Amino acid sequence: MTQQDLQFIGGARRSGSGAPLSIIAPATGDVIATGAGAGATDVEAAVAAARDAFPGWAGLTPGARSDLMHEWARVLRARAAEFAAIESLNAGKPIRLATGFDVPGTIDNVAFFAGAARQLEGKAAAEYSADHTSAIRREPLGVIGSIAPWNYPMQMAGWKILPAVAAGNTVVLKPSELTPLSSLLFAEAAIEAGLPPGVINVLTGTGVEAGQA
Repeated sequence: MTQQDLQFIGGARRSGSGAPLSIIAPATGDVIATGAGAGATDVEAAVAAARDAFPGWAGLTPGARSDLMHEWARVLRARAAEFAAIESLNAGKPIRLATGFDVPGTIDNVAFFAGAARQLEGKAAAEYSADHTSAIRREPLGVIGSIAPWNYPMQMAGWKILPAVAAGNTVVLKPSELTPLSSLLFAEAAIEAGLPPGVINVLTGTGVEAGQA
């Protein structure tokens, strides 16, 4: 059992302001990590970090975001065994499933959305009116709040985060408080790859304390 900082805000781990949490290994019932959960003040801090990071991230060219996300995929490939081990331990999955599906599938999604980041084109011409020129401009919205369930933690983190950041948004993710460990590592790997602090923030907390906020 290890004491951990279970929040990832502004590019770094930190302790939470909520009630204590125990992270369980479902296969054995053992406590594998403990730490303070996220409360409303942590949500506010994560949203503030994401807002601060948004102008710089949104202002990058699609190609620059794509390059950083490809590097993120490279970091994940290099750490694949580590991610599979923590996903198996925290979610109670057979290591064969984590190794053969969850981790490589998530890495593939990172690479996919790295490519998709370069495809943010709009339509232009007279599709909608015969006497006017029309255009669709695709712009990032800002800070995206996402809540993910427990059953595919790393995959769910990827599915929530990747489309948003590829399009230039920043994200505050609340994974299930039962299975947060791979989501926290996922965000740390993004920083290792060079994504700016605050683009991805992860809050570990209950629905009542963190999710509602």
